[in-house]
Amino acid sequence: MYNTRKIKHGVLACICLILLGSLPCCWGRFVVEKNNLRVTSPGSVRGIYECAIGNFGVPQYGGTMLGSVFYPKANQKACNTFQDSDITWKNKPGGIPIFLLADRGDCYFTLKAWNAQNAGAAAILVADDRIEPLITMDTPEETDAQADYLQNISIPSALISKELGERMKKELTKGEMVSINLDWREALPHPDERVEYEFWTNSNDECGPKCESQLTFVRNFKGAAQILEQKGYTQFTPHYITWYCPEAFILSQQCKSQCINHGRYCAPDPEQDFSRGYDGRDVVVQNLRQACFFKVAKENGKPWQWWDYVTDFSIRCPMKEKKYTKQCADLVIQSLGYDVRKIDKCIGDIEADVDNSILKAEQEAQIGNGSRGDVTILPTLVINNRQYRGKLDKGAVLKAICSGFEETTEPSICLTRVFQQKRPRAKQMVVNSSTLCIKIWKQMSAYKTMGLLQDKAANISACRDTFRGRVCHCPIVQGVKFIGDGYTHCEASGALRCGINNGGCWKGSKDGRTYSACIDDHKNGCKCPPGFRGDGVKECEDIDECKEKTACQCPHCSCRNTWGSYECSCSGNLLYIHEHDTCISKDSNTEVSWGIMWVVVLGFALAGVAGYAIYKYRIRRYMDSEIRAIMAQYMPLDNQGDVPNHLPQGGV
Repeated sequence: MYNTRKIKHGVLACICLILLGSLPCCWGRFVVEKNNLRVTSPGSVRGIYECAIGNFGVPQYGGTMLGSVFYPKANQKACNTFQDSDITWKNKPGGIPIFLLADRGDCYFTLKAWNAQNAGAAAILVADDRIEPLITMDTPEETDAQADYLQNISIPSALISKELGERMKKELTKGEMVSINLDWREALPHPDERVEYEFWTNSNDECGPKCESQLTFVRNFKGAAQILEQKGYTQFTPHYITWYCPEAFILSQQCKSQCINHGRYCAPDPEQDFSRGYDGRDVVVQNLRQACFFKVAKENGKPWQWWDYVTDFSIRCPMKEKKYTKQCADLVIQSLGYDVRKIDKCIGDIEADVDNSILKAEQEAQIGNGSRGDVTILPTLVINNRQYRGKLDKGAVLKAICSGFEETTEPSICLTRVFQQKRPRAKQMVVNSSTLCIKIWKQMSAYKTMGLLQDKAANISACRDTFRGRVCHCPIVQGVKFIGDGYTHCEASGALRCGINNGGCWKGSKDGRTYSACIDDHKNGCKCPPGFRGDGVKECEDIDECKEKTACQCPHCSCRNTWGSYECSCSGNLLYIHEHDTCISKDSNTEVSWGIMWVVVLGFALAGVAGYAIYKYRIRRYMDSEIRAIMAQYMPLDNQGDVPNHLPQGGV
């Protein structure tokens, strides 16, 4: 039975089907996503603590936020607006951002954050009212949701432990200023130059504010997602949550209306009313169709077209207009240039009592692995195998994706000025490192031998703007790679290195001559040229060959040192031969030269005469032998002996 297989794979995120219009009951491993909170003062509370990221608002992924904690004397649970008390924490120029500390209880977490935001707080810290592991603050259920403010919460939120909250309150009552730094730098992994992310979604558009925000996000984020995917910066995969019907209820009307493939894959009824509208099985089939479209588009090398299909389907085939059908979906598929038959083949027979390979893989993917945890709510974003927390908004999600790139590998969209302005305090996170490398550049700028720490003339610097802030990173300039730590040293490497700052090597000019210690056929290193000695980096000193008596040592030689070389001359009517370090007479040299030339000419002449004589002799011998051979056929020659006649015995 397929149920045995499911038990073998473990409990799915939610396996209780909606039977009577109620929500599914859920079991599973839900991971609370956390970030760090550093208390910098007072000393009695100083330290690093964990806090849970709220599943609403806009966490500052990749950055930090500095602020001062405020705990109100009234409305301490922040369930009411703060306008009645004329309290405002709106940050003024030069002021310190205020983080509201509120107690848990009496109202939704989102309402607390909304009231804090309207009062001007930069963030909200909710202190737990019980001793327990941290939990994730989530949005209210659809029946209690108020769309007029849920999607407008833009400040970050964090749940802190009861113990930390009480310690902060104690210091605040004594008049101490509690300064903290919310740190999201490591909230998401950032291992390399590509971000892998998943979007757990649903084709259902009748689930209230969450569905509306999900459709709005898909439409707004489509352009950025497609650009990132086409240029290879990201690898995106859509997913769909399904449940299976417990075996005891497979034949029930509820399971039949909400499941396909004999109860294997189910979805809740869109209207929570089995007597009208679309059924859960309709949602499952459309989810499967979207997953199959992604599979076919990926096989065609265009996985980003999933965003086109989902967007067009939501606009052209809404449930409200009774167009949530296969016929409408097929028209969208055809308009994008795809063969409907390939999609239908992928979907398969939804009435068969068999597994569907696509939906089977989706159910297995729901179970968490590593640090991700099970996927239990919709919609959910998973970035670099870590669940995203916060508002489902284009800017917030793009910020989170940008924080998933390794420093200095981010696409330009993550470093644009407009985007950076949306995260004004995030760049503070590496201020110490940035200040350090800039300070070192100023100290080292006088030394060209330090390579490329800061070359003002060439407008080149090792300072790199990244999504997390400034870092010191040796760059690549005009195809030349610089290696080093970026703080104290950057050295050119490669065959073209001498073209930029002379490869960080010594170079000098004097008396119309230029010498360099950079060697083009070496990938790195510096070596003083012949005639100089030194390290090749800071200096190369001219060698005085005359003083050191390494040149012009022959009799009658005189030596004069030059920069990088030397000159030798001979006294009288003598000529200096550099190769042999000797002086010879110019006249004798001429006589010797003519004598040698006559000897060579005479030698060639004798060789020619001898060769001709040998040639004539061999030709004559050859002709004689040929003539003798011909004559021997017709008459005896003088040196040919008599040939005896042999007759048989008993002759006549």
